[in-house]
Amino acid sequence: MKRLILSIGTALALSGCVVGPTYKRPATPEAATGALIEAARAQSIANAQTLPDHWWQLYRDPVLDRLIQDALAHNTDIREAAANLLRARAVLSEQKGAGLPSTDLTGSYQRQQGNSANAAAFGGGTGPVQTFQFDLFRLGFDVSYELDLFGGVKRAVEAGRGDLEASAAQLDAARVAVVAETASAYVTACSNAAQLAVARETVDLQQKTLGLTKTLFDAGRGTKRDVERADVLLAQTQAQLPGFEAEQRAALYALATLTGRPPAEVDADAARCSTPPRLDQVIPAGDGAALLARRPDVRAAERTLAADTARIGIAVADLYPSITLAGGIGLNATRGSQLFRPTSVNYAIGPLISWNLPNQTVARARIRQAKAGAEASLARFDGTVLTALRETEQALARYAGALDRDAVLVRAEQSSSEAARLSRLRFDNGADSFLQLIDAERDRATARAARAQADAAVAAAQISLFKALGGGWQDAPFPERRIDPAPKP
Repeated sequence: MKRLILSIGTALALSGCVVGPTYKRPATPEAATGALIEAARAQSIANAQTLPDHWWQLYRDPVLDRLIQDALAHNTDIREAAANLLRARAVLSEQKGAGLPSTDLTGSYQRQQGNSANAAAFGGGTGPVQTFQFDLFRLGFDVSYELDLFGGVKRAVEAGRGDLEASAAQLDAARVAVVAETASAYVTACSNAAQLAVARETVDLQQKTLGLTKTLFDAGRGTKRDVERADVLLAQTQAQLPGFEAEQRAALYALATLTGRPPAEVDADAARCSTPPRLDQVIPAGDGAALLARRPDVRAAERTLAADTARIGIAVADLYPSITLAGGIGLNATRGSQLFRPTSVNYAIGPLISWNLPNQTVARARIRQAKAGAEASLARFDGTVLTALRETEQALARYAGALDRDAVLVRAEQSSSEAARLSRLRFDNGADSFLQLIDAERDRATARAARAQADAAVAAAQISLFKALGGGWQDAPFPERRIDPAPKP
């Protein structure tokens, strides 16, 4: 008994040894966690304040809020990512269960027959052969527990937990993408409606100009060339209308699909939108550290790295022996009435040492595979960090450029509108030629169309920036260190 206790105690002491590298979170360059370059360069477009959890509410647009809530509840990409999260949680439960004892409950009844000839064959006697029959009742309860001597089960749980957390981050990434795509589709529908309205107003003005030109021509004050030039200008503007109408419908179809509905179920409120939503404040962009903590793709890459690091330990643990503590108690009797008597009890307990000597070439190749997988995940993580920083700086730069372009085009529209008004007055009074009036009208139409396009570009740049910022869902603090060398068992 003392030997049994000693062997169990030794096995339990050894079970504290875990092979494989101990994971520590990766570090990032200090420059990557500071202020964003473009935000510091143009503080009028972004500041270092924390991005709110639901950035789309900054637009104060109830239609957009409702559409995004519908998308979060019904979008198929989000549903798929949520199912993957449930699967990862179930896999982790399975891996945790591998560290628990296994039990086996058995019960049997047998009617057996024997004869004295069998006994005679072993020197049991030489008398006449006699046949006998008897019943055998058995009940048994067995328990076995494999000691996790070298941490294979522990590493498997670590890998499962990393996969689970990566799946959770991927669900957040799906939410970020769907929210941005929903907002973008809504903005596109509204922007095309706005550009369509501008084009229709321009068509109305140009139709009046064409009518006036025909009247003057009929009165002998103009030429056929003037009429044709006015008609060309009108046709050029009219040619823009079908494109704006088609793009508006296409955006509405995309919006329906993003919110989990068939394209035929176009949202009526979105279809009525005629002005793209705009912000009335500076975008709160935060700094590099906040960005990397907030971006779900960065969190997913880091958690995948943790899981792949743990898989190195799983592969290494296969090189070492396993010890199973087994025990069982049973009841055997030839009569049912005797089954629960003390004399029918039997038991067994003790450790089972099993050392499966694997093919060393195969086993060590698997270890190298696991290490290479972890190195690839580390490179992927570093690349994801760089991509997050690049996308954000690019989005900030493009947003700044879109705002500057819009401001210039606002002035151009105002000036061209005033010039067209003055040119018409001068033409009516005979001071300007019809050619000058046509040129002024063309400049005004071009400026108004460019201004509408610029407004659409500003709204699109804002959505792209919010997507790059990864807004909406923030998890654990950003990691700090890389992988340590593997400890020895």
